Amino acid sequence: MERYSHTGRLHRLVRRTAATRPMARLFAVIQEPIDRFVYRISRGRVTASSWLGGLEVSMLTTTGARTGRSRTLPVLALPEGERMLLIASNFGRSHNPSWYHNLRANPRATIVFGGIRRDVVARELCGPERERGYRLAEQMFPAFTHYRRWAANRRIPVLSLETKGT
Repeated sequence: MERYSHTGRLHRLVRRTAATRPMARLFAVIQEPIDRFVYRISRGRVTASSWLGGLEVSMLTTTGARTGRSRTLPVLALPEGERMLLIASNFGRSHNPSWYHNLRANPRATIVFGGIRRDVVARELCGPERERGYRLAEQMFPAFTHYRRWAANRRIPVLSLETKGT
């Protein structure tokens, strides 16, 4: 019989609730400001999402598509070999997240993952490579399965962040 810690139960509960439409709508509004606040007060050690959901939440810095200003947002990044994958699910909403539009306009970005800062270049994945990336995301965070269904009017983009050459 497997033993579960209180933390493990909390992580599973948060992940399960994120897969419900009412909670996904709530998280879509509160997750970003709360994660940024907790990240700042913990001096970059943790976000609320990583603490409550047991997920490695990264801080992505992009250049605004319209403003040209630097924007830092918490994102769920999936490590895959030397690159990171980002799923532009936007909690299953009908539109892509702002960071997706920023990366399309300006693919150079910075991501902090596991406390390590990396300069990266974004590339949108297509075809089988995109599908494989999305399946990997669903394995890590099953709510992505629901988000895909809820966002039926759009194809959720999958982006690869690859380290820039020196």
